[in-house]
Amino acid sequence: MLFSESPGHLTKLAGQAVDDGAELLVIVGGDGAFHEVVNGIVGRNVEVALMMRGTGMDFPRTYGIPTKPEEAARVAANGAPREIDIGKVTFRSWAGVEETEYFANIGSAGMSAAVARRANAKSKAMGGRASFFVALVEVFFGWRNVQMRVRVDGEERRGLFNNTVVANGQYHGGGMWLAPEAQPDDGLFDVLVFGDLTKTDFVRNVGKLYKGTHLSHPKIEQLRGARVEIDADGLLPIELDGEQPGTTPARFEIVPRALRVRVPA
Repeated sequence: MLFSESPGHLTKLAGQAVDDGAELLVIVGGDGAFHEVVNGIVGRNVEVALMMRGTGMDFPRTYGIPTKPEEAARVAANGAPREIDIGKVTFRSWAGVEETEYFANIGSAGMSAAVARRANAKSKAMGGRASFFVALVEVFFGWRNVQMRVRVDGEERRGLFNNTVVANGQYHGGGMWLAPEAQPDDGLFDVLVFGDLTKTDFVRNVGKLYKGTHLSHPKIEQLRGARVEIDADGLLPIELDGEQPGTTPARFEIVPRALRVRVPA
């Protein structure tokens, strides 16, 4: 059994475990822990299983992976492997240099990155879903939409946008069903461009984010593609699986069937 001692340590430990002959990694932690492990095993011949104990626990929702320890342990022991895509992201780090990371669930640029940062800084005493919702409300009413440029497989959108979500999985932010049509093994991202949303738009529609019924809103556009480029006037924060590694400009590329995850048989 290996224990993380600092942020980013799991990336190194996961690679070390595979080097030592591990064929299955069982991850006990949240979406952030899973994100670190994914970045340590890209291109390696290994399966992963999850026993989620984090704040958002969004990744397992898409696959029906249970979060109760005893049920998750049964899936880890006897589940069926499913090959899924992952995303490769090149971005500007907080130190101002170009870096690359991978994500398994959802990435974004804009308001949701600020929400994730706020939620991660909060006490988790009231639970992950409530923490993210409170952070969403706090950030939205202080957020100013920005001029963004989004290119999806050569098709471009420009305008005053609130957020752009690049989804491989379906859930984000402690249970928001942001990308209900996303298929994590189709070789494509589902890209949601949230336009110039107002406070009235937010109040009237925030509940739809949890039901997956927001896609019909006239200020939300859904695109699909294997390559997504996002830039903005100024440096816009990005978020990958709930972590905030840097800012735009950011380039997202699909890596097909690059991860094997144990799911309920």
